[in-house]
Amino acid sequence: MQSHTDRKTHGNAKRSSVITRSALLSATGAALVLCALPAQADEETATREVLSPIEVWGDRNANDPGSYAALDASEIAATAADHPAEILNQLPGVNVQMNSGQEHLIAIRSPVLTGGAGQGSFLILENGVPTRSPAFGNVNSLIEPHHEIADAIEVVRGPGSAKYGSNAVHGLINVILPEPGEGSEFRASYGTLGRWRTDMKLDEGQYWLFNLSLQKDTGWRDNTDVSQQKLSVVGKFNPGLWDATVWLSGQNLEQESGGYIVGADAYKDEDIAKTNPNPDAYRNAWSARVGARLERPLFDGTLILMPYAHSQAMIFSQHFLPNGGVEKNGHTGGGVMVRYEQPLSEQLTWRVGTDLDAASGYLREIQPDPFGFFPGDSRFPQGVHYDYDVDTTVAALWTELEWTVSEDFRILAGLRGESHDYDYSTKVPAGINGRFNVPADRSDSYEFVTPKLGAVWSVSDTFDLYANYARGARAPQVSDLYRLQSLQVVGQIDTETLDSVEIGARGAALDGRLVFDVAAYWMDKENFFFRDSDGLNVPDGSTEHKGVEVSAAYDITDTLSLSGNVSWSDQTYTFDRIVASASSSILDGNEIDTAPEWLANARLDWQATDRLALSLNVEHVGEYFTDPGNQNTYPGHTLLGARAAWAWTDTHTVWINIRNLTDERYADRADVSFGNPRYFPGEPVNATVGISRTF
Repeated sequence: MQSHTDRKTHGNAKRSSVITRSALLSATGAALVLCALPAQADEETATREVLSPIEVWGDRNANDPGSYAALDASEIAATAADHPAEILNQLPGVNVQMNSGQEHLIAIRSPVLTGGAGQGSFLILENGVPTRSPAFGNVNSLIEPHHEIADAIEVVRGPGSAKYGSNAVHGLINVILPEPGEGSEFRASYGTLGRWRTDMKLDEGQYWLFNLSLQKDTGWRDNTDVSQQKLSVVGKFNPGLWDATVWLSGQNLEQESGGYIVGADAYKDEDIAKTNPNPDAYRNAWSARVGARLERPLFDGTLILMPYAHSQAMIFSQHFLPNGGVEKNGHTGGGVMVRYEQPLSEQLTWRVGTDLDAASGYLREIQPDPFGFFPGDSRFPQGVHYDYDVDTTVAALWTELEWTVSEDFRILAGLRGESHDYDYSTKVPAGINGRFNVPADRSDSYEFVTPKLGAVWSVSDTFDLYANYARGARAPQVSDLYRLQSLQVVGQIDTETLDSVEIGARGAALDGRLVFDVAAYWMDKENFFFRDSDGLNVPDGSTEHKGVEVSAAYDITDTLSLSGNVSWSDQTYTFDRIVASASSSILDGNEIDTAPEWLANARLDWQATDRLALSLNVEHVGEYFTDPGNQNTYPGHTLLGARAAWAWTDTHTVWINIRNLTDERYADRADVSFGNPRYFPGEPVNATVGISRTF
């Protein structure tokens, strides 16, 4: 729990009046603050401000309708996450499953999604700019942003496509890099599982900031060594009427990957958990991004230009598939995002924007060894399965109107139109090759419109109600369209859409010692494209998602605080797909696999002395089905952790983080593949000791 005397603003977020008392939900990420009390009652700033986040980043207003969560720099530093799941899973409605090394799968108000669905359902941003072009997502895309030194991480839960476009279906994650003038810092740590890490910020003080993160992990499982490096450089200038922020960021990853352990409850056996059934598995990846945010007044409004470019490449062994194989993929792209905002009157504010993106990418897949489930099985031929190139272009136009109907009631309406064009060519013969279907050269186009409509009612100075409708949409991923299976028909895939209705309340009570955020949602998804547990693609699925999320923070005393969140969801298939295996068959009403009904996170913070801070935390993942036929389950798990930090001088701090305090045997991920239960085992009890210095 922290107190601030001012808000930090990034981009076009507006500076608010002075805050005399605030309560940040750092552990839950709800980031609510008690409404600001004006320093002078007769000042113009005495106009009411309702429950604004204490930290405001990006292009959204603080009290927009819809669910928003944020973690600030102090919480990011305290968590010292070696994996993005460790920091993001503190937020309501978020469930990132760790696989091996830096691999992961994301869920935001969704099941844990894989394949093209996992690539295209969550938009990943860095400083408000997409880290990848829309058609070239990756389920491991959180590898790329420099979250270790971030100034903030914000998550919008629910569709964001009306403003941000394709892939913001279930939500978006925005990693905000620090800016010059915030000071330099050095951090170094070592973990008992053999993990070394160093983070460094070198601040020139006015114009430039240099950030570096290095991690070396010997791996607690056999043959799971990880080496990763991240670099970011941020510059800030004021040429003429422009406010300019520029940045360059990149990362390199080399890891030996651990495969699934197989067998019912295999994760409970410590000896089995440490083994690696795929000792030759690996993943190597690099990425680089450059971007700028240029802002200036224009006429009676504000113009923002955000040009960007990015490039990435990856090679890895497909240890998660029974036939094995090696995949190489990559793409290079870039574009520009343009925004303009202008007040039309005291009640109306108009925003308009356009996004343009062009990219060129490739995918190669080869199976080096013969494979079959039985003699004569020809479904998995040795050799090249796919070798294609794809060029894509995206053009979008969006507009938004904010209407202050009265002092206590606001309406926000938006609409976005988007067009996607693909030009595909294959270097291997078109046609059926065992289980694999290679399309002939072709071009494809997709267009869609995504609206939103929301309202906020300020019931009192410390209590808001809101309602929000939004549509999320994603054009198919390149792998959706051109990496087909033998039973698929070329051109069968359609644009995936998700309609969401949400109501919520946020506020403060008990003289501001308690702040809270409650949201309930219902979502319906159509044209859901996914790969089933038998490895076959399903192009026309439909699902329903509903849930309730509660987050709160309470100052028990001036030095003791409790914060946390609880998320309940009911996520079901709403179509039938009968196959030979009962475990793989889908019936209307079945629970979606890897969609826990309950998620929870809580933390107790104690500022024991001026220099000593202690905390206990608990994370709960509830039971979930591991197959679409609802024949197999994972029972869930509850993990305890503890932190301590001692500032022995004003600039030096030593700290310790203990994870899995009770040495729980659990699985980071559990599913069923080809009828076999399989798991990525979770880490045993471990401690990380670190030292930091600011200067």
